[in-house]
Amino acid sequence: MSDTLKPADQKEILGHPQGLFYLFFAELWERFSFYGMRALLTLYMVNVIFEALAERDFATAAVYASYGSLVYASTVVGGRISDTILGMRRSIFLGGILMSIGHFVLAIENNIAFFLALSFIIAGNGFFKPNISTFVGTLYEDGDTRKDTGLTIFYMGINIGGWVAPLLCGWLAAEYGWHYGFGLAGIGMLTGLFFFWRGIKKGVFGDRGLPPSETVISKKVLGIPQGTLIPILAFASAPLIAFLLSSYKSLGAEGTFLDGQNLVNVIFKLIGVAILAYLAYIMYQANSDERKKLFVAVLITVFMTIFWGFHELSGSVITLFAARNVELSLMSAAQTNSLNSMFIIILAIPISLLWTTLAKKNLNPRTPYKFGLGLLFAGISFYILAISGNSANDSGLVPFAYLLIMYFLLSVGELFMSPVGLSKITDLSPKRIVAFMMGVWFLSSAFAFQVVGFIGKQLAIESTDANVGGFDTLGVYTGGFELIAQYSVGAGLLVLIASPLIKRLMGNVH
Repeated sequence: MSDTLKPADQKEILGHPQGLFYLFFAELWERFSFYGMRALLTLYMVNVIFEALAERDFATAAVYASYGSLVYASTVVGGRISDTILGMRRSIFLGGILMSIGHFVLAIENNIAFFLALSFIIAGNGFFKPNISTFVGTLYEDGDTRKDTGLTIFYMGINIGGWVAPLLCGWLAAEYGWHYGFGLAGIGMLTGLFFFWRGIKKGVFGDRGLPPSETVISKKVLGIPQGTLIPILAFASAPLIAFLLSSYKSLGAEGTFLDGQNLVNVIFKLIGVAILAYLAYIMYQANSDERKKLFVAVLITVFMTIFWGFHELSGSVITLFAARNVELSLMSAAQTNSLNSMFIIILAIPISLLWTTLAKKNLNPRTPYKFGLGLLFAGISFYILAISGNSANDSGLVPFAYLLIMYFLLSVGELFMSPVGLSKITDLSPKRIVAFMMGVWFLSSAFAFQVVGFIGKQLAIESTDANVGGFDTLGVYTGGFELIAQYSVGAGLLVLIASPLIKRLMGNVH
């Protein structure tokens, strides 16, 4: 152990640094707040924020996609500020405070307050999310074999939060009103911050997570120390982000929706073009071996973007499908958002043991095959929803079992792809641009929400009836799910067919 660590940091719980368990509960409650709010978000927009619009689904899809894209893009900015100026501790506190404000402001029934609330959550997530995950890794020395197990324990906290939050927040919203559900999400965020603060007070983190230097924190810009200026700018960014989110209407005549574009769409298209141009420049400069591996890293990122684009429909189109066309008796539409995390918790260890068993027999599939199979599972899951209409009752409602099977298959696909993707980006990227490629990987989730928005707009139901559903919507959804299934299965088959070639391009990377 390092001599700089405080004695309290050397204490262990279940064979791991005790700081892990403070971070475990901090992240569990932060994800509780995040997923609890997300479970309500689409339904709240359709039924409250945009209830007067016939194009309520369209507007909801536009805002939801912009929110999701900015939430994930903000982590690149927040992570960079943490690395160079604030350090992880200050960034986590700043992010947690901003997110708490956002969740509590959501409890105010007002359209301006709504967009400001989302903006605070976006800004806060940028500081909180990348830093607490990184913090876990700093608790272990280089080469410590416990690190992977520690990260597994930590990520289990994420899924416990994602499982429980929609159940509780969804129940509160249904029984007492939307804002009680949002309020509980805010309490969850404050609880997470409390656990983190307790860990610091007890010294369980040693000297981890401090700013790079006090000189950097104290350095004045415009006469203000950077340690003070950054929180000020973070709070001040909320109105600008709110403006971007609320630009879901085009500038056409009479405020009509012209082409489905908004400012966030345009920004992400420009970012995408810039990234592709820079990647082309890097590949031009790279040697042959680097070029091959970098090409595979880009392919993996594209495959993951496609998967997340379909997966993240769970918080938007699939939630609306559940509300309008699924026979719900065990849970509400908002609470169905808990199913993915529930299956991840159930399946994570069995699938991990499967790979271990296959590895001992020298049969563990290489990464391209796992990605192809993951996309196939995603496609089959949507095909299950596509055929659900054949079992609809007289009210146009399909059995809940179809939704349950769909989430089971989608979760299997996620476990085939997500755990291995991040490590492969590190292995395949030239060392001089690893940080850049990690940023591109995280941005893939932001671009995935652009896919979510596009699909959501295509499957938008135009109606002034708040209770629209049944056969009026069933065909639209099942037809859309069938198309998604075809694209996902097609992508999966394409990856599997190309896997021998991709495997050769990867060289010695498994």
